[in-house]
Amino acid sequence: MDRYSGFDELKRHEKEGVDYRIRARLGYSGIAILSIHGGDIEPGTSQIADAVAGHEHTFYALEGIKSSGNLALHIKSTLFDEPTILEILGRTEITLSIHGCKEKEPMVHIGGLDLELRRRILKGLREVGFDARECSRSQLDGIEQANICNLCRRGMGVQLEISRGLRDRMFGDLTPQGRQVPTELFQRFVQAVRDALEPFRKPRGEWAVSAGSERLP
Repeated sequence: MDRYSGFDELKRHEKEGVDYRIRARLGYSGIAILSIHGGDIEPGTSQIADAVAGHEHTFYALEGIKSSGNLALHIKSTLFDEPTILEILGRTEITLSIHGCKEKEPMVHIGGLDLELRRRILKGLREVGFDARECSRSQLDGIEQANICNLCRRGMGVQLEISRGLRDRMFGDLTPQGRQVPTELFQRFVQAVRDALEPFRKPRGEWAVSAGSERLP
């Protein structure tokens, strides 16, 4: 069971900058890449999300930075209501949420309500050698309307659940220091996902004014 049922409750008991931090960078594509369980909550997910976002897509992460016990910061995807991310999603057409699951086998589960983007990511990852699967586990399938991945303007997004076994191989190791050393597998994964997102990318427009800023004003 998660300790906190929403962000307000977490904020009452945990200190920003000591226990957790929030990172947000606006892009211009109309696509947002999220890691709501980043840092040491689900290690490696915020690095993957950041790299997939690049400069053109919006990036958001809530990262656990405690010396230990970061799983206490895990808020269920259907209850995650931190204000910055809700503001981002109110302007976003396409959402991709990056998560980590416990399996030791190197694989990724693909869920969410956006079936077209799911299909493109599944195909792209398989073509470059990843064990990518349509999610068949209800707790990972991301199809609840309240799931953070589905709260964008179109009401549908995609959720990737990347196994511990695959994340282990994407970095030197999953310590904060090891996550600074991405492997070729990391680069191949990121590029495949970015390629799958490309047809959904909007040209520069209303987002361009704020692109690149850290945290929303």
